[in-house]
Amino acid sequence: MNATFRLKVQRLNDQCLFELTWGSGQQLVATLSDSETLIRLYQDWQRAYLNFYKSVPLAVAPLPSPNSNDVLRGRAGASGDIFTPPNWQAALVQAEASLLYAFHQWLRGAELYEIRQQIVRSAATLTTPDAHVDVCLTCSPIDLERLPWEAWEIGAELGTTTQIRIVRTPANIRASTQSTSRPTRRRVRILAILGDDTGLNFQAEREAVRSLAAIAEVVFMGWQAGQSPGELKTQICDAIADEPGWDGLIFAGHSNETAITGGELAIAPGVVMMIREMTQPLTLARERGLKFAVFNSCNGLSIAQSLVDLGLSQVVIMREPIHNQVAQEFLLAFLRHLAAFHDIHDSVLAACRSLQLERHLTYPSAYLIPSLFCHPDAVRFCIEPGGWRQRLRPWLPTRLEAIALGVLLPLSLWSTAQDFLLAQRLWLQAVYRDVTGQVSATSAPPVMLVRIDEKSIRRAGISTPNPLDRAYLARLIDRLTALKATVVGFDYVFDRPQPSKDPVFAQSIRMAVQQNATWFVFGAQQSPGEGEVGVSPETGIASLNWSLQGSIEAYPWYMELPSTPMACAASCPFAYLLTLAQTLNATTAPDRPRPTLQSQTDFRTQTIGYLRQFSPDARSPQTALATLQQVHLSPITRWMQPFDQLWLQPIIDFSIPPTQVYDTIAAWTLLDPVQLRTMNLRQQAVIICQGGYEEAGIAAAEPDNFPIPPAIRYWRSRSPTPIDPQQPFAGAEAHAYMVDQLLTQRLVVPIPDLWLVGMVVLVSKGATIVLQRQ
Repeated sequence: MNATFRLKVQRLNDQCLFELTWGSGQQLVATLSDSETLIRLYQDWQRAYLNFYKSVPLAVAPLPSPNSNDVLRGRAGASGDIFTPPNWQAALVQAEASLLYAFHQWLRGAELYEIRQQIVRSAATLTTPDAHVDVCLTCSPIDLERLPWEAWEIGAELGTTTQIRIVRTPANIRASTQSTSRPTRRRVRILAILGDDTGLNFQAEREAVRSLAAIAEVVFMGWQAGQSPGELKTQICDAIADEPGWDGLIFAGHSNETAITGGELAIAPGVVMMIREMTQPLTLARERGLKFAVFNSCNGLSIAQSLVDLGLSQVVIMREPIHNQVAQEFLLAFLRHLAAFHDIHDSVLAACRSLQLERHLTYPSAYLIPSLFCHPDAVRFCIEPGGWRQRLRPWLPTRLEAIALGVLLPLSLWSTAQDFLLAQRLWLQAVYRDVTGQVSATSAPPVMLVRIDEKSIRRAGISTPNPLDRAYLARLIDRLTALKATVVGFDYVFDRPQPSKDPVFAQSIRMAVQQNATWFVFGAQQSPGEGEVGVSPETGIASLNWSLQGSIEAYPWYMELPSTPMACAASCPFAYLLTLAQTLNATTAPDRPRPTLQSQTDFRTQTIGYLRQFSPDARSPQTALATLQQVHLSPITRWMQPFDQLWLQPIIDFSIPPTQVYDTIAAWTLLDPVQLRTMNLRQQAVIICQGGYEEAGIAAAEPDNFPIPPAIRYWRSRSPTPIDPQQPFAGAEAHAYMVDQLLTQRLVVPIPDLWLVGMVVLVSKGATIVLQRQ
């Protein structure tokens, strides 16, 4: 963000009135005594300046006689008596030093302190490196306007580091800067008019303007031998008013001030064209997009005032006569910075700094001559870079934005932060569902958890519950068989044999398959070098020809799905297989696979092969099977998992109350005929799991108890029956949620945090760009 002030300086009798306005009508007023000494010093400097540049040959190439005015791009000499010292340069340097010292002392008067302080205070509020303060200066009468106001060091004694730029504004402005038709040009168009070259050399300027050809369309025109004055003026007016329009106009040649006609331009030897004669084509050019003009010629004050009064937004002129070579040096530096995509104001200042710092010995005082006149509402012209770099440039972050991104992006990739935010979101969703009455009673949850808890372990007299006594599990299977359970899963891994207990367990499982055609799904885990390890053949508990096994490993917050549609034949998630078994068990199709002890081929292969025949547009009762056939991880999820990122992996929706997902019964209750209530387990998938005893888990380093999700803690607090708030959250509960979501075909896929940050950044940055342009 930049700041703009308007400063009006006006002589009233023997006083100079300074009026500073800004913002919404704020203003400050101060008066300074009119310095006759300052005006006299300016006249002394002007004489020394003209004498030096008319009398000292500076050209490398041959120039007209040094006693001729033609080395200057103007016709009038200095007024008054000229004292000719022996050393022109020393006289000019001394006159410049005296003028600037008196000028600075005058402006540093205590009367202007509040004005200077207000400008500096505004500059101090700007934080971006390229921020600046523009002071739009209007002076009257003209002798005040001739002073080198651009050299005013506003705030130098107050130590401000923000750039404060002086831009001039005429006292009279009748037209606005708005064009009636918006130009749609893809490239900048610049018209270069080369006027009378008597005593001048335009070759360097031609090359400077041609250097813009890579980023702008440049057209030259000028007088030709034998052309009549009328034809030349018509040609110039037609070129300025060209239908496609121009962005910039550059004039090189002789010019001068006039009191009534707005200034005059020498367009050919002996031919002068008044600005007033160009009013109509200049007005048309402004309406067709003309934004700036550069008059690389002498005495341009009245030219700038006339053009800005017509509505031209930015005009660069020379206030005094300018030496031919100085004009070339200025235009070269100016166009070089303009081509580097600096705005017109910065380009003028940079060209003046080049003359001041690099060429001050060769061209003394030349840096004080150029001035930029602007309409107060003008946006500084700047050639925009083309191609993708230009489209990208507005989107680049500022320093503060880069710091914010540097904090947010790593956070969005930090899995711990993602899990925390996801947990809070699900908690809030659970509260919302509860408050809005979205929790409704269901006939029966799809899953029954048989929890082997601490009480069950004690009642069974089991001293070492890890590994769990399989004879005890056999008793549970016998009870489930009696209750007609058709789908039973074990959240345990039976990889090591128990020689004395395995035959009993195996007999119970075979009896359930034989009597009820029960689907058994055993837990498995991935072991390095061995692949999937589940029901070990050495145990003899079950055969994979008539039972299933699936991976019980899972992320605490995310659904476990097949990595690809074809992957389940090799390894499949435990909850997915339970869902598939429950769905197939409910299907009445005669060709559906069923567990049988006589099967001689891998049962999981049979099941997955049967599933693949269903297409996504299948109808009931195969709709659920068709959906399961399509469920798998996104390729993006698979690509990002090695980087600990679960992009687009469905989450476990704990915002649903557990009572809608699973029923729970303790193992000791299931085995107690007195307390056992009548149950029908044909419509429920049963998961036998641990219920909170400390030794539960695959190993001591991999316990099966997880931190309680905030949403689950909330639902427990709302339960009508007392639940210990510290009761562990078992892995089987997460599996039950997965089964419920797969059965109901309700997968909740979160947008990755990094994507959300990116979306917010793009939308907010885009809105900022649009608002700034408006």
